[in-house]
Amino acid sequence: MAGAVRQPIDQKALERYLEKHVPEIKTPLELKQFGFGQSNPTYQITDAKHQRYVLRKKPPGKLLSKTAHQVDREFRVIHALERTDVAVPKTYCLCEDDSIIGTAFYVMEFLDGRMIQNPSFPGVSAEDRRAMWKDAVRTLGKLHRIRPKDVGLETFGKPSGFYSRQIKTFGRLAETQSSTKDIESGEAVGQLPHFNEFLSFFQQNQPQDRGVLVHGDYKIDNLVFHNTEPRVIGILDWEMSTVGHPYADLTNLIQPWTISNATESWPRIHADTAFLHPSKSNSTNSEYPGLPAREEAVAWYEETAGYQIPEKELAWATSFALFRDSIIFQGIAARYATRQASSDKAMTYGRERTPYAEMAWEMVEKIKQGSRGSKL
Repeated sequence: MAGAVRQPIDQKALERYLEKHVPEIKTPLELKQFGFGQSNPTYQITDAKHQRYVLRKKPPGKLLSKTAHQVDREFRVIHALERTDVAVPKTYCLCEDDSIIGTAFYVMEFLDGRMIQNPSFPGVSAEDRRAMWKDAVRTLGKLHRIRPKDVGLETFGKPSGFYSRQIKTFGRLAETQSSTKDIESGEAVGQLPHFNEFLSFFQQNQPQDRGVLVHGDYKIDNLVFHNTEPRVIGILDWEMSTVGHPYADLTNLIQPWTISNATESWPRIHADTAFLHPSKSNSTNSEYPGLPAREEAVAWYEETAGYQIPEKELAWATSFALFRDSIIFQGIAARYATRQASSDKAMTYGRERTPYAEMAWEMVEKIKQGSRGSKL
């Protein structure tokens, strides 16, 4: 939902730029910044014809990360996918001249549809619930069957070694974060349980490289659904996109089932009783008719992507996704320790690092014992 502008931009300068480069957007403009949550400030543009558009820009000031906030990469991948059957907004322009509004920005189509936070799709019919999940899965499969070079993105990322790079990057992060000390107690955040065993396990038996376009944060609340029809009309928030392994996106999408069924230590952040197996006493699955099973979602993906996923490979990728999440939570704990993130919510999220690592380790042990991935 749009709200008051919290990071004002030079509207006159923007209007002059658009008059020159995107004359179909008619000035004067009305600007409203969307609510909190986006790492790249995002604005709704309403032009003189009452047509709506979206502007995404880098945050102002010096950025801590060299890889985050790359709006040029967002624009590049969305623009490339416009010529495919993947649902993305239409793009209008990319401006990399910081002198216009202070940072680089791009303008894209405003998608008039539904954005749904809860993946159980409360309030819709059983038929629509099932159809919306199926189209979310099918949309991901369509993305992953595109060859990067066919849309001019062969240099968008490295075609192989995705998980090796992930292991190296997140392993290094964990080492740094673990030594961070609380500014009041002096106590270190500490390393995750089984950390060295995780690194040893994940460096072996990795899934076969596939080198496809990945979104990087593919989940229900990053999709826009048609206002009345049970179908996806656009994928948003592409700032983490690259060439990588499709399992990274797939395991992120099916995480509600993974988290909800991976542990008995309820409640966990991101767990939902709707996704608990119906055989469990506290499952509310029956209250959401049409909600597919995890195995159905995976089968829909395989049908669209055009290949079968070995169960052991999906189990490996699922356990790695939980391990990666545990390091992300450890990072929140480290920021809380230095009071860079001081809210109670940050403290709560930081405490999830150990439970997530334990969930991941339980899956690793099942893989070692030869358990079938579909039962994890």
